[in-house]
Amino acid sequence: METTVNRPTSLQGTISVPGDKSISHRALLLNSMSSGPAKISGLSFGEDVRSSIECLKQLGTLIQTSIEAETATITGINRAGFRAPSNVLNAGNSGTTLRMLAGILTAQPFSSTISGDPSLLSRPVKRIITPLTKMGARISGRDNNSLPPLIIHGTKLSGIEYTLPIPSAQVKSCLLLAGLSADSPTTIHQPVPSRDHTERMLSAMGAKINVSGNTITLEPGPLAPVDTKIPGDISSAAFWMVAGCIHPNSKVKLVNVGINPTRSGILEILANMGADIVIEHSESQGGEPVADITASSSTLHGADISGDIVPSLIDEIPILSVAACFAEGTTTFHDAAELRMKESDRITTTVSELRKLGAKIDEHPDGMTIHGVGSLNGGICEGRNDHRLAMSLGIAGLASEEPISIFGAEISSVSYPSFWEDIERISTGNNV
Repeated sequence: METTVNRPTSLQGTISVPGDKSISHRALLLNSMSSGPAKISGLSFGEDVRSSIECLKQLGTLIQTSIEAETATITGINRAGFRAPSNVLNAGNSGTTLRMLAGILTAQPFSSTISGDPSLLSRPVKRIITPLTKMGARISGRDNNSLPPLIIHGTKLSGIEYTLPIPSAQVKSCLLLAGLSADSPTTIHQPVPSRDHTERMLSAMGAKINVSGNTITLEPGPLAPVDTKIPGDISSAAFWMVAGCIHPNSKVKLVNVGINPTRSGILEILANMGADIVIEHSESQGGEPVADITASSSTLHGADISGDIVPSLIDEIPILSVAACFAEGTTTFHDAAELRMKESDRITTTVSELRKLGAKIDEHPDGMTIHGVGSLNGGICEGRNDHRLAMSLGIAGLASEEPISIFGAEISSVSYPSFWEDIERISTGNNV
């Protein structure tokens, strides 16, 4: 699919972004391990979350969904109630499904295999295989346990004390889900905090979990089902925040967006760059902070982005790179080598595609440098089978001098199925 985006005369409107993808996965996976029914509202129905739904159904979980109403009812079957799948479990493009499901399956009394699409089969898994093996798991992968598919022979697990070599919410969550079925507590030390949706939800479901600084300790035990109202995904909202800032005549309001402090680095960085962003109507929703966010035309300047804030905005770096192109001055990204392990090598692909549009951008081992001149030329580029890159290029087209055509734009459906329709609506001034 090729999509062309032109700069409209104005960007005006209100957008309700899809439900938070990270929380959607967790609401499904954790409630599947509980002891009864739970209703999930505001659920993301991007392809990644659908992969989790289909895998859980293969394992015997009863899930009834309504895409139109963005709801699901899931009936948990306890930690020991899963059945052996009749086929290979297909995680699609979803690294979250692959890694978190592995944590559940290592303790089950049957064997299973988790695979996925070509992109997922290039994602690293040694980072979960090593600690799971220390817990007693029998799990292996391709190329000396470095790549999927994962082959799992379920067995009894023991809790461990483990220090994560890098901050990773997916690895942390994998170990916590395995730890629920271990015979002793599991303690995880993080170098810096990563997104904490799993810890929040475990606590809400009655798990014995303690978070102290960068250390998490979980005792094994049952979970109670919990109804969950999922806020809008801040990673999806980030595209419209940047769109509102870089277009010269814009005011874009985003409603009911999750602003979890382990995810909200995008707000801090845009503020540091001079963005005109207003946050209002803050409240707590199901244990997660939410708010409405309005972004308006701004004069942006460069910034240095590195250190402990990077894990809280790792998924937003492609769209922040677009913002940096429309800023005045130099923006640098460092300490972001984890970008190379995403759906694409997001350092190389972001640099390559933005250069096609006239960006002055240099690649580094752990990031990039962008010399902003306040504009992009436009041109033809590729989504590179990466949903966040494709959508970032689409947002660039809303403010570039000439139209931007994106090949492979359909990959956006992984996380945001209505993205291109929302671009069309907000470009014509229609309320979204």
